[in-house]
Order: sequence, then C-alpha cells, then structure tokens
Amino acid sequence: MFYILAGVLLFGVIVLIHEFGHFLFAKLGGIGVVEFSIGMGPRICSFVRGETRYSVKCLPFGGSCMMVGEDAENPDPAAFNNKPVWTRILVIAAGPVFNLILAFLCAMVIVAQVGRDMPVLYEVVEGSPAFTAGLQPGDLLTKINNRKIFSRRDVSLYLMSHPGEALTVHYERTENGQTSDYVTRLVPEFNEEYQAYMMGVSFLGNYKKAENPIEFLNDSLYEVKYCVVTTIDGLRMLFQGKMKVQDSITGPVGIVSMVGETIEEGQRGGAAVLLNVVATWGLLLSSTLGIMNLLPIPALDGGRLLFLLIELLRGRPVDPEKEGMVHAAGMMFLMLVMVLVLFNDIRKLI
Repeated sequence: MFYILAGVLLFGVIVLIHEFGHFLFAKLGGIGVVEFSIGMGPRICSFVRGETRYSVKCLPFGGSCMMVGEDAENPDPAAFNNKPVWTRILVIAAGPVFNLILAFLCAMVIVAQVGRDMPVLYEVVEGSPAFTAGLQPGDLLTKINNRKIFSRRDVSLYLMSHPGEALTVHYERTENGQTSDYVTRLVPEFNEEYQAYMMGVSFLGNYKKAENPIEFLNDSLYEVKYCVVTTIDGLRMLFQGKMKVQDSITGPVGIVSMVGETIEEGQRGGAAVLLNVVATWGLLLSSTLGIMNLLPIPALDGGRLLFLLIELLRGRPVDPEKEGMVHAAGMMFLMLVMVLVLFNDIRKLI
C-alpha cells in the first residue's frame, strides 16, 4: 500500500507542477486566480491571500488553478479573456512547458547516475539481415534512414514504429585505432518468437558518462526528446491501426500500479537505484503529460491554444459561446475515453 501511495504522490506532483505553470504565468500576466489547490476533492484547509484562495484538498494527487473569467465572459479587467492574446497563450502553454522542464530535471538525475546507453553492437546473429549486410560486433550505429541514432533505444523504437521497412544504416567501425564511416542496407525479418521485425543484433549496457557540462546537457535533452518521439510515434501507430488500443493505452490506475511496483523493486536496490526509478518515471510521465496536453483536442491546453492562435490570425476571438460548446463536447469525449481507459486498467489488474 505504501508503494501505491508513492505512485499516487508522484503522479500528483507531476500534475501539480503543470497547474503551477498556469498559476505562475497567470499571476505574472495580471490575471486573477480564484483558487490554487494542492490535491483534489473537498478542502481540508485553506487560506486567502489577496484575491486567491490557497487550498489543500483531501485526495493527495493533482491540483488546480481556477482563473477569473476563464470559461465565460467577465467584465473584470483581471479576467482571463480580457487579457491580450499573447498573455493568454503564455498562460495556457506554461502548464505543458513546466512538465517538460520537470522532465528535463529528471533526465539530468538519470544521466548523472548512469550516462548514455551507446548504440554499440554486442552481437550480430549469423545469417541475420545485419550479418548479411556486413555489420559486426563493436560497430557504432549513427543513423537509420533519416533518423539520427543517439542510443540503443533509438534502434528499438525505429524498428517498432517502422515495421518491415527497408533500412539504410550508417555506422562507425574502429580498426587498428582508425575510425571510419560506413553505410549499408538491410530489411529486418519478422521474428515469430518475439512477434516483431528484427535486424539480428543485440546490445549490452555500453554506457558512457558525459565528459563536460555541454555533453551532459545534450544527453539530458536527448532523454526528454526520446520520450517525446516515443509518444508521437505511439500516437501515429495507434492512429494507423498498428497498435491495439487496449494494449497500448494505460490510465492513472494502471500507471499508479506500475509506478508503485517499480518503486518497491527499486527500494530493494538501495537509495541510488530508488532515485533512478523515481526520476525515470518522473521523466516519462511528465514529458508524456506535457506532449499530450499540447494536442489540439478541445478541453485540453492544446485545444485552447488552437483557438487562441485562430484569434491571433483573425485579429478577433472566436465567439465564446461556440468555443465553450466545442470545449464542452471535448470534455464529454475525454470523460468517455477515461471511463474506457479505467475499465481497461481494471481488466489488466484482475
């Protein structure tokens, strides 16, 4: 139970950071904030400072930032809809951006501990497409088709998101102290055991720690970029029907369960391992939440940003009543999706 609670708290902190981004930029933009709360549900305690009520609520996850005139016309000069369009864009975008900043901080913890997993081949299976193409153990993969390969995870992600596609593989080989660049072509073969297209290579924990601050920051940015690309590729495959919805989508219940289990396992490995587990989940969840919220779906931040960008281009806002109807419909759709996801989570746990 303790580890499940730890998962709930981690998920809640990530949502809270998102709401704090909205809150901070609303204050900086002179927008009135009715309430900023930590947690959800009924209030446990609260106090009022200025025009804002600060609350602690009973459910220990998430938070909220309620702004004046956010969803309706309001004559108050401090109302959200009465502020310049760029101010409103910054306020709405701040939530996802703060999630990406948190993801970057988590990535820095991971990179400081373990470094970057280099895409150096450990084994090339005899007779495999990679073997036939001339790849050898010790080769460093640098690019597949038009995508740069920065770590071994990039290889797995590309093969998963482009199943059966012909590959142009760029790699480096060091012989007698000299490093040379090579290019080869191959077509992955479907493996019945793993039910996936494979090149016929394996990697073995070849980690490299950054040698200077610039490399350290670059490696940390890569971790965030990898999570973003993974999310986008997953959505694309889902849209194309290459992934099953029931197998690929996990909601809060399933996420909290998985986080709790891995935190429990990490605790057995000591403080350093536990810190790495928490940072890894923080990176994954925070970056995913940031990207998903930027999707142009009504009721999400991305949907609100879309209407603000339309206003910016037209020079006048969309009719508030019509926008409200679109967001209401989007909220109903999201609630339906959440019910289906919750049912799917419970089905997986039973």
